[in-house]
Amino acid sequence: MEEKFPMDVDESVAINHDALQRILRNCADIVFRPLTLPDQADILLVYIEELTDAAKLEQIISACMISREFTRLTQYESVHYLSEVVAKVLKGSTAIFIDGKPFAYVAELTAFNQRAIAEPSNEAAIRGPREGFTEDLKTNLSMIRRIISHPTLKFDKHQAGELTNTEFVVAYIEEKVKPELLQEVRRRLDAFSTNQLLDSGYIEEYIEDKSWSLFPQIQNTERPDTLSASLLAGRVAIIVDGSPNALLMPMTFWAGLQAAEDHYERFIYVSAVRLLRLLLAMLSCLLPSVYVALTTFHPQMIPLALMLSISASREGIPFPTVIETLLMELMFEGLREAGLRLPKAIGSAVSIVGALVIGEAAVQAGFISAPIVMIVAGTGIASFAFPSYSLALPFRLLRFPLLIAGGFLGLYGVAIGLIFILIHLVALKSFGMPYLMPIAPIGKNFWKDAFVRMNKRYVSEQKKP
Repeated sequence: MEEKFPMDVDESVAINHDALQRILRNCADIVFRPLTLPDQADILLVYIEELTDAAKLEQIISACMISREFTRLTQYESVHYLSEVVAKVLKGSTAIFIDGKPFAYVAELTAFNQRAIAEPSNEAAIRGPREGFTEDLKTNLSMIRRIISHPTLKFDKHQAGELTNTEFVVAYIEEKVKPELLQEVRRRLDAFSTNQLLDSGYIEEYIEDKSWSLFPQIQNTERPDTLSASLLAGRVAIIVDGSPNALLMPMTFWAGLQAAEDHYERFIYVSAVRLLRLLLAMLSCLLPSVYVALTTFHPQMIPLALMLSISASREGIPFPTVIETLLMELMFEGLREAGLRLPKAIGSAVSIVGALVIGEAAVQAGFISAPIVMIVAGTGIASFAFPSYSLALPFRLLRFPLLIAGGFLGLYGVAIGLIFILIHLVALKSFGMPYLMPIAPIGKNFWKDAFVRMNKRYVSEQKKP
């Protein structure tokens, strides 16, 4: 049977002490520090030692012992409910109970070790800021506020997770964001319910449009400059306490192909690189399946000299082309995953050396033909060109069904697979915005900032009246 506890803070420190000890029983990290003043008044401090600034705490205790005038030493708030006191103490605040007062002073004396601000490894930029989000919500908000110092930048604070009580913030610029977008984000967050919220990925999976789609419909970033640029473009962001990955919505397919430094480099170079990324994205998905389809069903489409070279390299190979390609793709993905999970000092060496050794040994043993090794290696290199890791994942997965379709039906199978993928992408939406916008549906100046980046001077002149 559930034990009942008093809901309101009592005027008696002893009653509050007894109630909190029952609520927080078997919590060895909670410190109950009673103080008795010369006038026999009782004071009780409740805090977590590992999350509290020891120097500030001693100042508070000294002030209590002398004159009780501790409120000028720190920011505090008056809390009248024990449940709220417990929630704030568990987040690192210090609760102060004084005899005769039917409320508790809750002071922010939080101090705990946190990771220093550093460049995010997943979104490294050649040119641009070198700072990334950390796991501390206040630090992340301060970095955004430093970039956008304007009162229209709003931070709406929320809390979720019945067990974790995790705070998160919805960020937007009031004069830039569309009201219907902000309303839809809030509606989905109001329906979000979970027992635990440990990372922004928990929210992403719940509020995205199609959770069964392979393609991400919410962009994530660790860079304050990327998030700030998105807010200035009218998007909405979600920053979760304890997570360095912020969420941006809505997301388009083309946003996943844009790197952090695209707006820092000159527009000619960036435009060329964007087209190259799009080409590499297509190669990472289609190269193995097209190769298998051509060599198996359509050899007449390959130049004679090249086809003779491929046929010579396949002499003595015991597997069909589709099987050997599938085996090498699986091996490559296994080596890449192993390289990610191993320590950084040896992870890259293991993946590179493993690919070379296994590929060379397989060719010499006559299990795999040399062109397959080149095709798989080229496909792997192309897949590394994605600026967004979350957008690279669906291309890595779709490579396999397209490969099987090409191995059994030739180019017809590859075409059928591409048609299904394009139908899905055209129908997919992110918070009401078409996923392929502005290409499908075609918008005004659809090629701007999708395939290429326009000259900033030209864009600013176009906006002048």
